[in-house]
Amino acid sequence: MKKGLRLSVSGAAAGTVNGLLGGGGGMVLLPLLTGWCGLDEKKAFATSTAIMLPICMLSTLIYFFRGRLDLMAALPYLLGGLAGGAVGGRLMGRVPVIWLRRLFAAFLIYGGVRYLL
Repeated sequence: MKKGLRLSVSGAAAGTVNGLLGGGGGMVLLPLLTGWCGLDEKKAFATSTAIMLPICMLSTLIYFFRGRLDLMAALPYLLGGLAGGAVGGRLMGRVPVIWLRRLFAAFLIYGGVRYLL
């Protein structure tokens, strides 16, 4: 399969997961970008973030117009997320890839265990 098609299929998978679950598209997208599409890992982390912004915006609009979004409840998370995103974006260039992998895996395991319990 051509790389452009692989990238499109990867984006579709991320968008579908994000729309169905209200998030998590990046967790699907990152392994697809590195393994299936052959992107360098740091480039895949940054690319995944850039891809998720419009996907999240679209999902947010759909949830908003269907009356399923509580903006006041989301506001503190948004403010914290903006601050964390700024810090994380600056740190990503300095953190070795092996630690990015471990951190990503730790969050996947933590999230999986929390959802199962």
